[in-house]
Amino acid sequence: MAMAPSSSLPQVYPSPVVVAVWEWQDALGTWHPYSATVCSFIEQQFVQQKGQRFGLGSLAHSIPLGQADPSLAPYIIDLPSWTQFRQDTGTMRSVRRHLFSQNSAPGQGIIWEWLGDDGSWIAYEASVCDYLEQQAARGVQVVDLAPLGYNYTINYATLTQTNKTSSFCRNVRRQVGPVYPVTSVIAPPGHMGLVCSCQQCLHGSGTGPVSGRYRHSMTNLPAYPAPQAPHRTATVFGAHQAFAPYNKPLLSGARSAPRLNTTNPWGATPPAPGSQSLFHSSLSHLGPQLLPSGPSTSSGASASFPSGPSSSSPGSAPTTVPVQMPKPSRVQQALAEGASKPEPEHVIRKYTEELRMAPDEDCIICMEKLSVTSGYSDVTASRSLGPMAVGRLTKCSHTFHLLCLLAMYCNGNKDGSLQCPSCKAIYGEKTGTQPRGKMEVFRYHTSLPGHEDCGTILIVYNIQHGIQGPEHPSPGKPFTARGFPRQCYLPDNPQGRKVLELLKVAWKRRLIFTVGTSSTTGETDTVVWNEIHHKTEMDRNLTGHGYPDPNYLQNVLAELAAQGVTEDCLEQQ
Repeated sequence: MAMAPSSSLPQVYPSPVVVAVWEWQDALGTWHPYSATVCSFIEQQFVQQKGQRFGLGSLAHSIPLGQADPSLAPYIIDLPSWTQFRQDTGTMRSVRRHLFSQNSAPGQGIIWEWLGDDGSWIAYEASVCDYLEQQAARGVQVVDLAPLGYNYTINYATLTQTNKTSSFCRNVRRQVGPVYPVTSVIAPPGHMGLVCSCQQCLHGSGTGPVSGRYRHSMTNLPAYPAPQAPHRTATVFGAHQAFAPYNKPLLSGARSAPRLNTTNPWGATPPAPGSQSLFHSSLSHLGPQLLPSGPSTSSGASASFPSGPSSSSPGSAPTTVPVQMPKPSRVQQALAEGASKPEPEHVIRKYTEELRMAPDEDCIICMEKLSVTSGYSDVTASRSLGPMAVGRLTKCSHTFHLLCLLAMYCNGNKDGSLQCPSCKAIYGEKTGTQPRGKMEVFRYHTSLPGHEDCGTILIVYNIQHGIQGPEHPSPGKPFTARGFPRQCYLPDNPQGRKVLELLKVAWKRRLIFTVGTSSTTGETDTVVWNEIHHKTEMDRNLTGHGYPDPNYLQNVLAELAAQGVTEDCLEQQ
């Protein structure tokens, strides 16, 4: 078959005019593009919706796919939840909207397909098609798909796909058809910069992409100005958003249980041959993990996770950073993890100094004067902390009711660490609620845009569905892990390697993901990102999650520091 790909090397396309590819995700986590005709119909319906905000609550429309393709008559797409729903069986699948340059493979109507066991041709996901075109334009004869999370190589000369573990081969082909629909990058009113609707940028916010680089605790505030006491600061990001140290209770509700640390996340795969374990989690409640068997090695492009490059591959073998857990019954296992935690009163005493005289100011946790009883005195009991006891945190000197600090601590992870609700200073070693899983690291010679002088670090996170533990929103209930494995990219230079080492620390401390509510789909009890931004695109930056981004490494170091993960942690290892 003649190969005539156009030049489409990694770059950033400044034009606001792009092409949109809509894809659905199968049970194995693999994305499949709809045809160009169906995508055109979906995109037309999508851009007509009021608000045009990427499913952030304003899209109240379902798209019947049968109007574009009669064979898809049972299917509808529900835009608010970003799901494809099959009406005759009730099956639901995630959908996504992926933007590409007009010079990309989708922009030219080029798709790559592999031959399934039943003799049908199955399209690769759009990013793979575009990657194959880029590599062909470079004159590469054999392409390794590991940077995109697949354990396959593609040989252009023989038009075959080879599983690097089993050596099983399948035929592939390159097809040219209708181009995917041309559209414009849609930005909410007042939003400056790249538009994104992913969990990383929507964490804790229901009003659109976060325009600031710090994404700690976002809370929706009224459009009118809210008065602030002089000692409390709020940086306004937009007309309806502001940064706050936590979700403060209203004065009228100060005596209700505090709701702090609003949370925002995926299946483990067997270690790859030749993989090397860097270190195991030091968390005391995590033990050996029994890993399930992975997908069949002859499953073609349906495999969702690379098992590692072979010895002949130009990339290095992966290293794994597992978080592991014990195994009796799944529910018992999850609920038993809350053992061996320090006494809450001891933690509060450890990091505070009790004051004899209360300052003439408010406690920003309960919103009551420090000179009166704590607003949580009727819902929080303590044998050693009195209802009017006031203390100052030893490092930052911010002052609170000790009983309010106790209520805040007991409502969190109760890991022996404390975080000041005013300035976010961390006392002790902060840990999170990330479920068990695996972190793998690969290195490749391919460069990232903006970092042409070095190779690329690929991080692959993998978490399975499981049962929530006592630290999660619904202990004992199942949680889902959608979209795993997830691939993330760093430049393989000194600063990129520093970020990698700090991400390993954050993974050990269970800070990368958490269990919460997805801001993109509204699904509850699911694994979501946890405020440490990752670059999930390698070759473009249309959504803000790719390269080049000259400020990314500094920004992610700041986000890691906000979680208590700094270079000092590396010196302690």
